[in-house]
Amino acid sequence: MHVMSGVTAFLSVFGAVRLLSLPWLCSLLGGLGLCMVWRGSWKFIHVALLCVNVFSMYRNLRNRSTIPALFGQMVKLHPDKPALICEATGEVRTHFKELQERSHAVAHWALTQGWTEGDVVALYMESQPLMVALWLGLAMIGVEAALINHNLRQHSLLHCVSVSGARAMVFGTEMREAVSEVSGSLQPQMVLFSSGERDNEQKLCSLQIQSLDALLDRSPKHPPRYTLRKNFNDRLFYIYTSGTTGMPKAAVVVHSRYYRIAAFGFHSFGLCHDDIIYNCLPLYHSAGTIMGVGQCLLFGLTVVVRRKFSASRFWDDCVKHKCTVIQYIGEICRYLLAQPVHSSEAHHRVRVAIGNGLRSSVWEDFVQRFRIRRVGEFYGATECNCSLLNIDGKVGACGFNSRILPSFYPIRLIRVQENGDLFRDSEGLCVPCLPGEPGMLVGRINHTDPLRRFDGYADKDSTNQKIAHNVFKMGDSAYVSGDMLVMDEYGYMYFRDRSGDTFRWRGENVSTTEVEGVLSRLLGHTVVAVYGASVPGVEGKAGMAAVAHTGGQFDLDAFLIAVQKALPSYARPVFLRLMPSVDTTGETVIHANTHARTHARTHTPTLKKSHMNFPLLSSGTFKIQKTRLQKEGYKPQDASEKIYFLDSRAGRYEAVTDELYNAIMEGRVCL
Repeated sequence: MHVMSGVTAFLSVFGAVRLLSLPWLCSLLGGLGLCMVWRGSWKFIHVALLCVNVFSMYRNLRNRSTIPALFGQMVKLHPDKPALICEATGEVRTHFKELQERSHAVAHWALTQGWTEGDVVALYMESQPLMVALWLGLAMIGVEAALINHNLRQHSLLHCVSVSGARAMVFGTEMREAVSEVSGSLQPQMVLFSSGERDNEQKLCSLQIQSLDALLDRSPKHPPRYTLRKNFNDRLFYIYTSGTTGMPKAAVVVHSRYYRIAAFGFHSFGLCHDDIIYNCLPLYHSAGTIMGVGQCLLFGLTVVVRRKFSASRFWDDCVKHKCTVIQYIGEICRYLLAQPVHSSEAHHRVRVAIGNGLRSSVWEDFVQRFRIRRVGEFYGATECNCSLLNIDGKVGACGFNSRILPSFYPIRLIRVQENGDLFRDSEGLCVPCLPGEPGMLVGRINHTDPLRRFDGYADKDSTNQKIAHNVFKMGDSAYVSGDMLVMDEYGYMYFRDRSGDTFRWRGENVSTTEVEGVLSRLLGHTVVAVYGASVPGVEGKAGMAAVAHTGGQFDLDAFLIAVQKALPSYARPVFLRLMPSVDTTGETVIHANTHARTHARTHTPTLKKSHMNFPLLSSGTFKIQKTRLQKEGYKPQDASEKIYFLDSRAGRYEAVTDELYNAIMEGRVCL
């Protein structure tokens, strides 16, 4: 339909230009140009510049390239150039040759452990250059790293280690306490290695901990004598994503996907080999370790790695290291704008900001105050095949796709039903959205094309849940992103919301299923509904938990202490709603005073029963109906319910009064 309308438009404009009695060739080019501008597909003039990525992808596929091999080419070009700078340790510089030698030492160490291609090693540490050397060195011999979120604790940590099938775990000494908490539940054959200050050989429960630093110092620095059998489309490592349903999933990142993400970032946003990138994003996420570090490994840029984001130190760091490119998520930009004006803002050299989630209301203020010449906003999940790029800095847009040649990049926004199912026409195909109509973003799957393949997750069932069939045409397959976007009449795409069982907060995807499981265990297996609550002027959604409660004593302090131990800060409920009953699907309502069949408990509850009066769940599986709860938000409803707000500065939950509610709505309360 779009193609036919485009052809019609071209012929009309071509005819009009011919009336000016211009030569045929001028008329042809003029008609095509005016048509493209009119229809919005002029963007493909810019996209055409990215064709170098397509050719390089196929060249690497033909040459059976891998990320370690491509990195080796960069080392030969400039071995003594700084590759990674670790800001947290006082400007320790790792040059390209040094990073390669450290990676070689990792490869030799891994070979001595008897690991072979396809084995998995979990990495659990804060952002640092060693983390890059570890997964890069493991990849040299085909061993796959699982990059675990260092904020995870207890059950969530165990889940991530388990689903990856890791044979060993390497953790930073800063994570020792978290590892100690789960050491008794790890597999007996699990091998543990620690790295960092106070690193020495000890035991956690019955598990021996070996000093990785000492082992690497004794390992050879020359390339290992090993012929890698993997190629461009084989697995590189795993990055965890909550997707839109269930617990975190280990998303497969193949060598070609790593290259594609980094290369599109390099060519799309005008980066050059002399750029210095300031990267304060976590290296367990694709934005930090692929879009950021990938520029170093594949294109020779220098990357400054900061373990944790600091709004007060941000511009000082950029000035100190002469950074020309910064990475962001939407929240970072808002935090920087909230800081008092600092002299370093006027002395930095930053010209490009690359990231995602920059709100329209913040975009222009951020660019003007900090004199950012170019914003490279993009959309994409680690595993998706429908990434989007905003090449020309259209405010608020996360990307663009041509309306005149939609098949050039086969992604669509399709209609969904209220229950989240895909809407289909009489022929069983999905129905595309019109301009201005929100829809689910999907991308056609083609496993013979490195740009269109969907590699899925370590778990096959999780992979199948993200694939829809008969989408564009009968017999095809498409990746379902779970994200709702809207496209304007020119083809610009704008992010709207996440569907399913996740929401985004503090730059992280929060799985409601995961948080519900943790809270339910803490509260004696009571019914808990977790969902995201919108807060005016704040990116993402704040976590809110509705708990079925009889109205008896509820120890908020004990609850908060238990939550702080079990959940990372971004996953802790910002709002807590205690209510007599929680709606479920069908006609079932779970009441706090309705005791179900008692099950044998396999562990001691974190909170003492004397403080909490909650029933156990029956063995039936209840799907919480959250629509009403989300609409009601966090405003107090009636006397039978209590709503609390987590005051992060005071470190306690406070009752939400009308006064506090108004303060939150007006942005006078720090979240």
